[in-house]
Amino acid sequence: MQLPEINNNSSVRSLRNVGDRRAELLGKLGIYTVSDLLRNYPRAYEDWSAVVPIDEAPLHQTCCIKATALHAPSEHPIRKGMTLYKFTVTDGTATMKITLFNNRYVAKTIRTNETYLFFGTVTGNFTKYEMAAPMIEPAEGKQRIRPIYRQTEGLTSRIIEELVSQAFAAKGCAPDTDPLPEELRNKHSLCTRRFAIENIHFPDNAAAIDIARRRLIFEELLVLQLGFLQLKGRTKGHNAAIMATDFTAEYVKLLAFTPTGAQNRAIADCIGDMQGHHPMSRLIQGDVGSGKTAVAAAAAYTAAKNGYQTALMAPTEILAEQHYRSLSSLLSAGGVRVALLTGSMPAAAKRECVNLLAAGEIDVIAGTHALISSNVEFKLLGLVITDEQHRFGVAQRAALACKGDTPHTLVMSATPIPRTLALIVYGDLDVSVLDELPPGRQPIETYHINSGKRARAYEYVKKHINDGRQAYIVCPLVEDTEQESDLASATEYAEKLSTGVFSGYSLGLLHGRMKGVDKERIMTGFSAGNIQILVSTTVIEVGVDVPNSVIMVIENAERFGLAQLHQLRGRVGRGAYRSTCILISDAETDEANRRLKIMCETNDGFKIADEDLKLRGPGDFFGNRQHGLPDLRIANLIEDSSLMIEAQESAKKLLNGDPRLSLPEHAALADEVRLLFEHVGEHGLN
Repeated sequence: MQLPEINNNSSVRSLRNVGDRRAELLGKLGIYTVSDLLRNYPRAYEDWSAVVPIDEAPLHQTCCIKATALHAPSEHPIRKGMTLYKFTVTDGTATMKITLFNNRYVAKTIRTNETYLFFGTVTGNFTKYEMAAPMIEPAEGKQRIRPIYRQTEGLTSRIIEELVSQAFAAKGCAPDTDPLPEELRNKHSLCTRRFAIENIHFPDNAAAIDIARRRLIFEELLVLQLGFLQLKGRTKGHNAAIMATDFTAEYVKLLAFTPTGAQNRAIADCIGDMQGHHPMSRLIQGDVGSGKTAVAAAAAYTAAKNGYQTALMAPTEILAEQHYRSLSSLLSAGGVRVALLTGSMPAAAKRECVNLLAAGEIDVIAGTHALISSNVEFKLLGLVITDEQHRFGVAQRAALACKGDTPHTLVMSATPIPRTLALIVYGDLDVSVLDELPPGRQPIETYHINSGKRARAYEYVKKHINDGRQAYIVCPLVEDTEQESDLASATEYAEKLSTGVFSGYSLGLLHGRMKGVDKERIMTGFSAGNIQILVSTTVIEVGVDVPNSVIMVIENAERFGLAQLHQLRGRVGRGAYRSTCILISDAETDEANRRLKIMCETNDGFKIADEDLKLRGPGDFFGNRQHGLPDLRIANLIEDSSLMIEAQESAKKLLNGDPRLSLPEHAALADEVRLLFEHVGEHGLN
């Protein structure tokens, strides 16, 4: 029979035995074309080539046995709907009993004195061997390593294997072009695309799998990096805001504390960048309380003393206001003029702020999205700082940078990001890590309790409040809904507490739906110590700094991700007092208990971030709407970090020589970038 004319772009329906139903099942696996089929890499392998003698078979481990049937299977009905088929095989070293369950079709194919391959788990002891429900194939022909694919009901791995085999047999499906230039392959010791595709599906041996995987992982990570770097569109242009003089020493004299070694190194990194040939593009990444704002203030101070303005954009008004207060306390004594601009400010106050900014009467301005309003102009913007950058969209970040002539860019993140993910999220940024906490910071003791111990937790909170300290109680919802009535509602919970167990104490309520002026009133009261207990939603996740707060209770803790729990916990332990975080949860799932156990075991945000990435995967690390990560078919961002670094370096070099990948030798690579990123939305990380 003549094979149909098919190629990589052909529908899977062009393959034999693929009708409407099977095409629908393949679609569930994301397979619509022959190219999709060939890119559907095996998730594991069965090594049918490594045949072992029966008497040497490792017990309770999967292996392949080559043996001859001593007799045809006998039928043993044991109950309605269950029939066993049993027969004995030998390979000359020993005999082994085979049992099949309800598999009359396979039992009928077994012939006396015929030799077969049996792939399964051997049980028994050293004198008696058995194998239940093995996979069975005739022994003639080449014994090989077989691929195991992701399956869906009605579509087995064997069916997918047969379809892949069909595709390989079609001449039009062989990879004629290699996206990776020969020079790049040679430099990184990579095989060709043809070898990789053939041996990832039908390898000659285990070594061939490793060679093929390394090539395909590198290619996928290279394409990923190329895509992100292109989407970010960042080029190393000329430094239009050179800081002629370093004012770090003068800034440090203003401080009431001694910077940590990590802070000093990060400040030196920033100033060095701003005095260099290209605009700064740097990430300051540090755990909760590591002192990122002090580093940003140092950069802003040197910028101001060199005649340039700084804009710091935060995702929420609470955080913007916190930065305004921090920057004012750090910089005002040095004559640096600091201002705040948010959407909830009175119109007259906003107009005055905008006018002063345009006239150059403001050196440093902290604000929210209000900073990118069309009426906001700078006299000479030299430095743009964004906090929690992953919360902003592409257009918002670009709009602020466009208000200056290629200003320096400093990104702060209090969300620790695993190294592998940071290479993608901030792939075009130099990174400074603050891995030291300021002296005097106490580790936060964390406990997980069930709701039955809530009353004891309340008494513990009272003890601290009676000692003059303050507390947070965090709830996942603003108000009860019928759908989630089992969850603690912040509004009803606050009312219940204020009239019940905490009657006589001063309680405040804070949530995201409140007006800005009301949020400010509550936070000011809490900061001043007039509010003893703040009942809040996750609006306090970042930016709230009240050193007198020493205890936090988080209701329905299983509802929060690890990174979010860590951020919330970071609101306590910010002063010299020992602090405690109590996680209340009745969740019984293994995953929820594992998350809560991790929180109780470590305060290290980077360890927590690694665990969070393992639990949720990169796609959910920042939340579904924001991550923008394409689906990876073979690379693993955790396990393949070394190849990620190699791929990033190669991507940067390629784009330095060919920013748009428009050269003929890069055409296939450009196609791969488009293919990988075709489903990434506008709210991605770029």
